Amino acid sequence: MIKTLKRKFVMAAMTAITALILVLLGAINAVNAWGTLSQSDRLLDMLSATVINPSPGNRPIVRDKGSFARPAAEDTKLSAVYFTVLIDTVHNQTVTDISHIASVTEEEAVAMAIGLGEDAAMEGKTGLFKYKIMVSPDRTMKTYVFLNISSQLSSILRVLILSLLVGLLCWGVMLLLVILLSKKAIAPIAANIEKQEHFVTDAGHEIKTPLAIILANTEAMELHQGESKWSRNIREQVNRLTGLTQTLLTLAKMNEGTINLRTETLSLSELVTDTIQMFQEPAKIKRLVFTRSIAPSVSITANKEHILRLLSILLDNAVKYTPEDGNIIVILKKESKKTFLQLKNTCKTFPDVPPDALFDRFFRADSARTQKNGGYGIGLSAAKAIVELYHGKITAAYGKDGMISFTVKL
Repeated sequence: MIKTLKRKFVMAAMTAITALILVLLGAINAVNAWGTLSQSDRLLDMLSATVINPSPGNRPIVRDKGSFARPAAEDTKLSAVYFTVLIDTVHNQTVTDISHIASVTEEEAVAMAIGLGEDAAMEGKTGLFKYKIMVSPDRTMKTYVFLNISSQLSSILRVLILSLLVGLLCWGVMLLLVILLSKKAIAPIAANIEKQEHFVTDAGHEIKTPLAIILANTEAMELHQGESKWSRNIREQVNRLTGLTQTLLTLAKMNEGTINLRTETLSLSELVTDTIQMFQEPAKIKRLVFTRSIAPSVSITANKEHILRLLSILLDNAVKYTPEDGNIIVILKKESKKTFLQLKNTCKTFPDVPPDALFDRFFRADSARTQKNGGYGIGLSAAKAIVELYHGKITAAYGKDGMISFTVKL
């Protein structure tokens, strides 16, 4: 119980921390990418204005990208990697300037400009280049400016990788801190749970003695005065309370982790078949139909008493709550490395609670909490404790076919 609570605390804390780190990393990289690409837009504006008016005193007006964008200084033009292409449709000539780039030839520059097509946007991106197109007033000349932004893209990628590494390191450090602090964080809750478990254990042992005395006195009274309906009622209620106490003690031991696990290799196929036979008579009284699909030679390593207890709880629950002329289906098979056991039974009306609530202690489908079915309301809770003792999982589900199913994976 404490380990489960600690694990859930760590998972909840790390989910929140992971979400926070992802949001922070996303915001940092988004702002960095926006600022870097905005700087390239400003630089492209400066280069385009210089191409149109290349006088020494030219001070081009560049687009404003806001206070977060890094300004493109005049000196930045000197380190810019770009080329220009002027296409004169009247004289059918092309003028290129590739003096600021070494990786592109004149033929490649002209091919890139023509490759944009007549319907190309005035600004855009092609490959590792951002481009801007300027058209003369008489629309006879087009000037293309191509700016290489590979260094900016590399800068964005470096920041992304670095931020991810830092984020991963922070996540690991936070995981270590959460694990170290989780024990202290859940200490008050753990103390209350331990007190409750100890109380159940101590009270259970204290109750066993007076129950034994009451039962012995009832038997002695019957020897002298004969059996009566009052003595039978006393015996039935004492036996009922004894069974409830024993189940609560078993649950407490499982939760405390003090139960002795003496395991052995068991043929689950045989145990399921034998246990079904034990419930044939009460099933016949209600005219229930058993349908079984039990794979042969399914074995597990477990404590035989625990597995028999688990099977008895599930089958007893099915027989008790299946209406007359109903159906009970038992399926046992091996799925990869997991053992799959499922019990389905006809249900007149599904309980008005989520399926997981059926495993709560003292839950009764009978809202009046009567004893007509003879249950304690903790059978399924005990079944869940047994399954979790072997690191398995048990689930319940309401089917559209009017059947309720309990699935065990070990």
